[in-house]
Amino acid sequence: MVSAVENMAANTSWAALGKATDLRNRILFTLGLLIVYRLGTFIPVPGIDGGALRDFMESAGQGIGGMVSMFTGGALGRMGIFALGIMPYISASIIVQLLTSMVPALEQLKKEGEQGRKKINQYTRYGTVALATLQSYGLAVSLQAGDIVADGQMGFGFIAACMITLVGGTMFLMWLGEQITARGIGNGISLIIFVGIIAEVPAAIAQFFASGRSGAISPAVIVGVLVMVIATIMFVVFMERALRKIHIQYPRRQVGMKMYDGGTSHLPIKVNPAGVIPAIFASSLLLLPVTVSTFSGNSTSPVMSWLLANFGPGQPLYLLFFVAMIVFFAYFYTFNVSFKPDDVADNLKNQNGFVPGIRPGKRTAEYLEYVVNRILVLGSFYLAAVCVLPEILRGQFAIPFYFGGTSVLIVVSVTMDTIQQVQSHLLAHQYEGLLERSQLRGKGAGKGKGTRKKRSPVRR
Repeated sequence: MVSAVENMAANTSWAALGKATDLRNRILFTLGLLIVYRLGTFIPVPGIDGGALRDFMESAGQGIGGMVSMFTGGALGRMGIFALGIMPYISASIIVQLLTSMVPALEQLKKEGEQGRKKINQYTRYGTVALATLQSYGLAVSLQAGDIVADGQMGFGFIAACMITLVGGTMFLMWLGEQITARGIGNGISLIIFVGIIAEVPAAIAQFFASGRSGAISPAVIVGVLVMVIATIMFVVFMERALRKIHIQYPRRQVGMKMYDGGTSHLPIKVNPAGVIPAIFASSLLLLPVTVSTFSGNSTSPVMSWLLANFGPGQPLYLLFFVAMIVFFAYFYTFNVSFKPDDVADNLKNQNGFVPGIRPGKRTAEYLEYVVNRILVLGSFYLAAVCVLPEILRGQFAIPFYFGGTSVLIVVSVTMDTIQQVQSHLLAHQYEGLLERSQLRGKGAGKGKGTRKKRSPVRR
């Protein structure tokens, strides 16, 4: 049965957007910062040979170079100031969250509420600076080794300028993401990745159809890829909206001299509680060791050569590691961030709610953990299938540009989450309008009653 809130949300008109001033300002603020991000991807790092970089990215576009360029919105392909993208921040978040679950001091900070969360965020920022510094140094050295630096720019001066520019760009992106989350609409970090992927889609589609016109790809492959993309989008939408509802019962309670009947509700658990985070985390770990080796040309070390050969898109070790990381982060992020059985059980107990047939407290937490574990078997393998199967098909049919299920998953999930937040703001605005109108009517009715009839004196 559809609840009143769901019915109201379904009937919410998008025409109300013009009246919701706060929501409109949030959307405009978000769009403005995303435009700033896109402009920054076209500002080059000083000292880069544009022709050599262009030639290199054309040869690497089908492999890991195309992958990292896709996730940075093309900034890496142009060697812009945002070439590192937001990945150092995501990698630092992974490390801090892993440490939070293992280090008692950080775990205690997590339980301290807002102040503890601020300290953990500060540690994440410090980790972002450290990782961005290491990656920018490796990238600068690799650019020199790959002869992508302009003549006369080689040496310590180029390395220092490149490091300062790239670290500053990453920190600016992190600040943009935090501002969008706090003052805009949607999750800022996810939206930055989303915009970077979307910006590269038109060029990839044009290249795909150009390959079809030239005969490099058969029409059957083109139709098959389009069908696969549509089917993947539909499957992702279906799975992201799938829920496992746990019945919740509330007992009868007495307030004063009145007895109120107990109510029933349900606890919705998504098939994929972690959302797109496991795919992003797994992708960032795959990009971390390989990004630098991509630019080092023929002078790579044996270790980097092995990494590039075995951890490129479509390689068996790459796919195996990708699946393992997605499954791991699906479980880790769900039980440590998005759904904690102990906290949910405590909240139900405090609200006098219980699962029928399950004792409140520890037994309820164990039951919720059992249910979520079973759900995540399906959810984690759904994520792995969506992210890995397009990689396999792309390698089999030799599609001449990077196309991955991770990109589709990010685009669809972020779009759904952002639209849901917009609808929530519209719903809140609609409720505020209803409350204001009811208060005005109540005041008017009160004045009318006061003018028509006087209260009789109290008899003693």
